[in-house]
Amino acid sequence: MPEKIYTIPVNEAFEKSQEDPSCGCPFCTLYNNLEEAELDRILGAAMMEPDVRIETNAQGFCDTHFKMMFVRKNRLGMGLILESHLAEIAKGQKGKLLTMKSAGVAQEEKLEKLENSCYVCSRISFSFNKMMNTAVYLWEFEREFREKTAAQPYFCLPHYRMFLSEARRHMNKKVFSSFYEALSELELRYLNKLNEDVSWFCKKFDYRYDEEPWYDAKDAVERSMRFLSGDLHKDPKKVQS
Repeated sequence: MPEKIYTIPVNEAFEKSQEDPSCGCPFCTLYNNLEEAELDRILGAAMMEPDVRIETNAQGFCDTHFKMMFVRKNRLGMGLILESHLAEIAKGQKGKLLTMKSAGVAQEEKLEKLENSCYVCSRISFSFNKMMNTAVYLWEFEREFREKTAAQPYFCLPHYRMFLSEARRHMNKKVFSSFYEALSELELRYLNKLNEDVSWFCKKFDYRYDEEPWYDAKDAVERSMRFLSGDLHKDPKKVQS
């Protein structure tokens, strides 16, 4: 099957982790690539687009993405975004309070909604879900992609769960059974290895093991964290530690 443009990022992320296991979960790579592109976009030309500004005024940004935008050092860009966003919040807090019972209810609801919204998160989520769906499609219809999947070092647990859920929704029971068997075997193999490495890491703090080599255990804690919760919100162009 010829490669289509929407399959290219997925294939590239899987190939990257296949060639270099230190890259880790390919879905984390995809997420970080999307995040990088969105942050570049929002602090670039898109910042002055009226339809984008309407959305950023309404949705705002989560704490993580506010901080990631700030460290990019485009303070004027952030200032312009914040100017109109703060004005939108101020406008939403105005209104006539008719009774003490209803006092501030509408404002509270607006603020609660704002706390749980982020323009960048929503954009990433939309694109990432499509990429997850593409990975399921590729696994079902392309033998080469099944081989790439089998050659992955691991999938972080959140993305492993998402991959399974998406596959369950789209595959028939027979195909899903094969998918689940292949994916769970890969995941369990890494989990067992990780457990061994963490156990050895702990033993190395016992003086009786002081002269023993570290083997693969030196970074076991860091790898466990990436496996359990993902490796997100980082610049994909930087080498992973």
